[in-house]
Amino acid sequence: MDLQTDFSDGLVAISTTLLLLYTNHLELPTYLPVGKISNSSVLAEGCDMIVTGKKILNENIRLRNRSCQQYLIQNHYITKPLSKDEAEFPLAYVMVIHKDFDTFERLFRAVYMPQNVYCVHVDEKAASAFKDAVGRLLSCFGNAFLASKRESVVYAGVSRLQADLNCLEDLVASEVPWKYAINTCGQDFPLKTNREIVQHLKGFKGKNITPGVLPPPHIRRRTKYVYLEQRYRLLSFMLWTWIRKMPPPHNLTVYFGSAYVALTREFANFVLQDQRAIDLLDWSKDTYSPDEHFWVTLNRIPVTPGNIRVRYELHLIICKTENEALDQLGK
Repeated sequence: MDLQTDFSDGLVAISTTLLLLYTNHLELPTYLPVGKISNSSVLAEGCDMIVTGKKILNENIRLRNRSCQQYLIQNHYITKPLSKDEAEFPLAYVMVIHKDFDTFERLFRAVYMPQNVYCVHVDEKAASAFKDAVGRLLSCFGNAFLASKRESVVYAGVSRLQADLNCLEDLVASEVPWKYAINTCGQDFPLKTNREIVQHLKGFKGKNITPGVLPPPHIRRRTKYVYLEQRYRLLSFMLWTWIRKMPPPHNLTVYFGSAYVALTREFANFVLQDQRAIDLLDWSKDTYSPDEHFWVTLNRIPVTPGNIRVRYELHLIICKTENEALDQLGK
């Protein structure tokens, strides 16, 4: 056997080993959706590509004119949990999108795991072709779906917060026993693997992650005056008025923070059912960017499930990309 043959055989062996590692799986809990493809079909397809010399690692393969099975195989979707920790700690994702299907497709592929559950809210104003493309993609997955209620989202309006809440309501009704719900927008992209995210969230021991502080002076007018959503055919925006708002309900102290959060299932139920949360949402409907005060304000109520005491969040002023700040919160 010559050197070239040895090298080729070795390459096939290594590639096959990688495929076996890629498709290695655990026994799934009974709540997980029945997969629409099997790992054996993934392995067979991959081995065939190696033997015939076809390219294995492509860019995203379009679903158009392909079956779901072909699409999932060729885009290397993970079909089984990659660790016991991940299998036992499913996550829920809220994904609010309105454009750039390719970007969303990459985000979805990057965060997809079969034990998780995904609710996607597509802006009512989005192009029909975009809505159709998202619907086709999600139809290939038993654990991903479109939000049951769709909003026409105005940037910085309550409709943006309502889109999150619509998905959160759908996710609470899901049979998947998710531990945390994470909200994203269509232009996000993860910097951590699912396993790293799970490990990080476990460190919070059932606490919500809602970074925030008392509002600085330049932010206070957002909840001091009435803002109105303005909708026109070509644009939409928030209109500032000189009308002063009434104080927040239940004598709540309003905090300011990130619109992007990680919430326990118990807190999600509180947000959807507790009268204080319902009244705060109603009060927030004519404020500016209510998603930046709604979550953190509710999480500061001492009796809320998974609330974090003030002293733990003093470092958090910033945005979701500041991993160091989240590390400080976890200490």
